[in-house]
Amino acid sequence: MKALKLIMTIILFANFGQLVYAQSPLDNYLVIAAKNNPLLKAKFNSYLAAMEKVPQVGTLPDPQVSFGYFISTPETRVGAQQWNVSLMQKFPWFGLLNAQKDAATLFAKAKFEEFNQAKSELFFSVKETYYKYYFIEKAIAITDKNLKILETIKRLAAIKVEAGIVSLADVLRIEMEINELANQLELLKDKKQDLEVKFTNLLDSAVTIQIPDSMGVLNFSLDEKMVLDSILQNNNMVNSIEMRMQAFASKEIVAKKMGKPSFSVGIGYTNVANRTDLSPPDNGKDILMFPSVSVSIPIYRKKYIAMIKEASLNKQAQENVLRNTKNTLQTVFKKNTTEYTDAERRIILYRKQRILAQKALDILIVSYSTDNKDFDEVLRMERLLLKYQLEEEKAIVDKNIAVAFTDYLLGK
Repeated sequence: MKALKLIMTIILFANFGQLVYAQSPLDNYLVIAAKNNPLLKAKFNSYLAAMEKVPQVGTLPDPQVSFGYFISTPETRVGAQQWNVSLMQKFPWFGLLNAQKDAATLFAKAKFEEFNQAKSELFFSVKETYYKYYFIEKAIAITDKNLKILETIKRLAAIKVEAGIVSLADVLRIEMEINELANQLELLKDKKQDLEVKFTNLLDSAVTIQIPDSMGVLNFSLDEKMVLDSILQNNNMVNSIEMRMQAFASKEIVAKKMGKPSFSVGIGYTNVANRTDLSPPDNGKDILMFPSVSVSIPIYRKKYIAMIKEASLNKQAQENVLRNTKNTLQTVFKKNTTEYTDAERRIILYRKQRILAQKALDILIVSYSTDNKDFDEVLRMERLLLKYQLEEEKAIVDKNIAVAFTDYLLGK
């Protein structure tokens, strides 16, 4: 079993090691999370513990050795019996041990799928947190840039106030905008710290989170039926439940075989002392009894009938759980697909709106600086530009999270 543990560990984590050479920092964070996350380690150890059950149930019962010493020695024709020893080995009904091994192996495989499920959940959480951290970083940069724009407009307004061209109210209104934006900036910084803590805990390691200057937009196939069919076949929860169904089917076989007779085969040896009063043939000859055979007949059937029924009901329960799980997967996949499509539309929309808002703001600032017109429009357009910039980045992140969630459902 030690060799099995080593082999399984190498197989499970070999694919993680391949990610080290990937260019994306996110891939490296997934490697760190896979190696360090305590919950993932717990799930893997739970699987290894379940594998240790296989040799326990697939081995013959320990043989029984008995020894007896005669205080009052019974006399026989060839001498008095002094002591005896016997060895007995019990054999269960044919195929019982293999059926027990099959059931234990299937339960262990179900644990392995639970490990894969925990790994998929961990990877999705790491990706989701990373994408949200990227958005916060971009939001901070965008907000800071818009603060600088407002400061520029404020200086322009202040010059006009000194020249007596515009009212001091223009400056005050810009200061109000700056104060609100500065408060929003501080909130974003607080949220960034929250995400840093969450990311560190997911990896169970202190890391400096590196993000790209711009986030690439991920895609997945929009053939919903094909993707959904793949999810229903490959999802880790589905696989785990199916393994449990098979395990309980094996348990039913075990229960039936336990209701069959079992056999014991043994050997007995009795030590006989020499007679001193007579010298009969075979005087003092020890007694060897082989084979000694006994049969255990399971007469009381209620126990075995209950065991069969228990396994059957557990199997039916898992069938219902499987059906419910597949229904839930279809629901969440459809919702995720809608969110993916919506994010895709929003990326296109807000990219166009951002470009138009930027052009409009440039024109309005020039208009205000030369003709003292459209001050209200300058402030309104600045707010719109900020909104469109943030919404575009948010849409990119939402789409990538939707792709990551699809990978999670697929058990990748």
